[in-house]
Amino acid sequence: MNIESLIPLPALCIHYKVELSFFDNLNEMGLLEIKTIEETQYIHPDAIYEIEKMIRIHQELDINTEGIDVVFNLLQKIDALQNELVSTKNRLRLYES
Repeated sequence: MNIESLIPLPALCIHYKVELSFFDNLNEMGLLEIKTIEETQYIHPDAIYEIEKMIRIHQELDINTEGIDVVFNLLQKIDALQNELVSTKNRLRLYES
């Protein structure tokens, strides 16, 4: 991946008005992958949607990074359960027909 397609973290800090330590904490918790190239930290553009959710949770709900980790784990479990429910409903329709 070339550097032009990556987003520098300092630009995100300015844009979203958060400190670099917020992204470092997310990285330490495994919620965000940061790439360092020539002493500048970058993220992949595909991570923006999740980052925006994390920033909203942090700023609007005043939840710390540990809380964000819990929220995202619960959201992943909900998503998995919803997928399982859809799959089960589809199998049930086969037997009802």
